[in-house]
Amino acid sequence: MLVYNRSDSFSPMSIKICLFLCLSFISANNLFSQLLEPKKPFTRADTLRGSLRPERTCYDVTFYELKVKVDTVTKSISGSSEIFFKALSNINVMQIDLMDSFVIDNISYKGTTLYYTREFGAVFIALMTPIPAGTEGSILVKYHGTPLKAKHAPWDGGFVWRHDKNGKMWVGVACEGLGASSWWPCKDHLGDEPDRGIRIIATVPKGLKCVANGQDMGQKDSGVWSTFTYLVTYPINTYDVSLNIGDYVHFEDVYVASDGEKLKLNYDVLSYNLDKAKEQFAQVKPMMKIYEKYLGKYPFWRDGYRLVETSYLGMEHQCAIAYGNHYRTGYDGMDYSRIGLDFDYIIIHESGHEWWGNSVSASDMADMWIHEGFCTYTESIYVEELFGRDTALLYTNAKKPTVGNRAPIQGQYLGVNAEGSSDMYSKGSLMLNTIRTVVNNDALWWQIIKGTCDTAFKYKTTNADEIITYFNKKSGKDLTPIFYQYLKYPAIPKLVYTLKKVKKKKYEFIYFWQTDVRNFNMPIMITTDKGKTEWLQANNSIQTKMITLSAEGDLKINDTLEYFKLEKR
Repeated sequence: MLVYNRSDSFSPMSIKICLFLCLSFISANNLFSQLLEPKKPFTRADTLRGSLRPERTCYDVTFYELKVKVDTVTKSISGSSEIFFKALSNINVMQIDLMDSFVIDNISYKGTTLYYTREFGAVFIALMTPIPAGTEGSILVKYHGTPLKAKHAPWDGGFVWRHDKNGKMWVGVACEGLGASSWWPCKDHLGDEPDRGIRIIATVPKGLKCVANGQDMGQKDSGVWSTFTYLVTYPINTYDVSLNIGDYVHFEDVYVASDGEKLKLNYDVLSYNLDKAKEQFAQVKPMMKIYEKYLGKYPFWRDGYRLVETSYLGMEHQCAIAYGNHYRTGYDGMDYSRIGLDFDYIIIHESGHEWWGNSVSASDMADMWIHEGFCTYTESIYVEELFGRDTALLYTNAKKPTVGNRAPIQGQYLGVNAEGSSDMYSKGSLMLNTIRTVVNNDALWWQIIKGTCDTAFKYKTTNADEIITYFNKKSGKDLTPIFYQYLKYPAIPKLVYTLKKVKKKKYEFIYFWQTDVRNFNMPIMITTDKGKTEWLQANNSIQTKMITLSAEGDLKINDTLEYFKLEKR
């Protein structure tokens, strides 16, 4: 997701370090995208939205055709969503989703109007004649209404209705936390992406251009309206589907992959920002080269890569990445790295989501850390390739003050569409940096990272245990206790130690890991006399090591390669 973290430990608006520490602590908590607000007790509406009930599991979505007309005067929309599906079992009743503020004009199957009932955002469609398992067909839903207006996109969801500097309408949609059903009828669950993608046919006032996801299939004008068609040919998260309407101009570039294949780079920006965009977006090709090396080729090659200028900061809409960083470095001009790096954070982070989140997708909101933790770690990959390992470690560890450790970063599998703590960004990245250290073989580590998104889970929905099983198999190590400690519990591992002087320069170093998870085993690096470093195996049992120190203060325990707390007793 985007960028504006809401840590469980403090308010969602912050930026940089107590004059350095203070502001930096706050900043990262504001840099992570559209997480939902902290939940009150879960409701029936949450269950209907988040659970895989028989009315949902009876069918698999294969394709969508979304037709939508956007009236910028009344700020309303109307249109239809045709949901193509395959029946996985006999269908008597099927559930689709659409926010109950919208009017449903008609639902039909093979031209026959169907009866339906609504409960909150869930729409239950009754079939007069059951659809047999194995049948392929489509449901056509016609609807109209006024979509929710986003007050602070992208950190809340809805439509953004604004004017550009020339007074022309500038419209966008961001709905990751709120859900795609906040503006179009669909099966609004992460576990079912349309296998063959979506066709988006958007009609907007003449004189404006609509930019949506995927391939631009052309424009047709009729009276005071213009209709634009876009085609996505890969699976796509429903929350990634987006519309951008404004006074856009288009320019292109080409990225040449290591195998010589050419990728079309599409850029759509406000007319008066064309020159700035051409300069700023030059960062895309070197970034693409780095990501190809470590993550594999851009996953949505047929549909092309696209940045679209938006009035909100950013969002990872597949093949139409929302860009609102005002052509500044860092995070809207702020040194988000906190170590003096000046790349455009929105380009680097949101593009990383094409691999993590858009290609490799969580099947439940509880595992949104897969999107955010891996994508945030990808920023460190970018930094390491450009500036070296030491700088990448500085970059990764600069995120530590932003982690609240008040709640787990993995949500609960309750079928209520609930993600974990917004620590999932920084803590997820720090966890992966820690696991890289435990794997202790960089060549193997990069094989695992690339294999995760380029082979094992490409274009798939997955979950934490499948990811962990893959890491265990490929690394030859049981990493489960380490993953579980960082994912399932608020607290990070605590290394408890004591130094006991035995005789001159000789000390007993007594240590153990204090964790919520049993059988926790993670090595530690210590520095002793004259800068000597060594790795020690550590687990939940008390262990003792004789070490040489000129003075007790000479002992250093390295916490740059791993993320943990220290407690001296």
